[in-house]
Amino acid sequence: MSRTTFIVFFLLISPFTPMAGKPHTIHFKFPNLYPEGLAYDPSAQHFIVGSMYQRSILSVSDAGVIETLISDFSLPPNTSIVGLAVDSVKNRLLAAIHSIAPLPPFNGIAAYDLNSRHRLFLSVLADDANDTFRPIANGVAVDFKGNTYVTNSAGNFIWKVNAQGEASVFSRSPIFTKQPVDHSAPYSSSGLNGIAYVSKGYLLVVQSNTGKMFKVDAEDGTARMVLLSEELTMADGIALRSDGVALVVSSKKLWFLKSQDSWGEGVVYDKIALDNERFPTSVAVGREDRAYVVYGCVMEAMMGKRGREWFDIEEVRSQRESKEENLWVYLLLGMGLVYFLFWRFQMRQLVKNMDKKIN
Repeated sequence: MSRTTFIVFFLLISPFTPMAGKPHTIHFKFPNLYPEGLAYDPSAQHFIVGSMYQRSILSVSDAGVIETLISDFSLPPNTSIVGLAVDSVKNRLLAAIHSIAPLPPFNGIAAYDLNSRHRLFLSVLADDANDTFRPIANGVAVDFKGNTYVTNSAGNFIWKVNAQGEASVFSRSPIFTKQPVDHSAPYSSSGLNGIAYVSKGYLLVVQSNTGKMFKVDAEDGTARMVLLSEELTMADGIALRSDGVALVVSSKKLWFLKSQDSWGEGVVYDKIALDNERFPTSVAVGREDRAYVVYGCVMEAMMGKRGREWFDIEEVRSQRESKEENLWVYLLLGMGLVYFLFWRFQMRQLVKNMDKKIN
């Protein structure tokens, strides 16, 4: 291929070339970390993870370099840092705090300034209905006004914490508890879990023990069930790409979903199997809209095991999207070849015409 041909081909296809190579894997070491939550800070361009055993929040770079962002020893001893969310507008980090039995019950949301890394507030999340189930603060989402939304997986409701740290029960929609639950399943006690804010003014929430997704109005808390093409069994975390695609993770798979009607209905257009033994729990969107899951091995932590040192954050790609991207590349290559042959024919004709005039 001539140099001119190469330049023409490169200019035509370079903006559309899919990601090459294997999916990105970040292997990082931090003894007894067992991270359950995962977030991505687009400003600092690093991931953020919490810990089931330690009152610390860490940043993890693309190369696996670890830095302790927060060490908050004023939190109740042995509490777990569960869900995480980055507030890019106010440059804050929001973290759900939960104490696992047999520790005394405690649920809260902590807000930290990402510049100073000082804690702005710690709001206790109470249950005004005094449910018999021990509350579990789990998923976290934040809107553009600085309001934070936290799921209660045991009580099946959502807390709201405003920008000043004032907490209240936000949505206790009856639809959250109308779906049938298989009480023989090991995850039957885990209800509302992952939560994400959509800029149009609503929340998407997934429910572990039913596999359902709900659309919740961010103003008044009214909720409706999203009609899905299949159930999201054991759904844990949820994240949104900039193109509106929803990513939902369980310990066994990652679903790719899209909607044409602002999530009245949703369609699963791809699902990728994950490593259940390493127990992925959360999904985040990194650079270039890439999907990443955290392998925190938290099942080991729940079983009381200690000693693991290495953990992983891994990119997960949609096989269907990759195939579609490849088809576009082949199409563009064909168009580039046709363009080049046409250009070459035109140049030959031009040369012939010039020769005739000279002779």
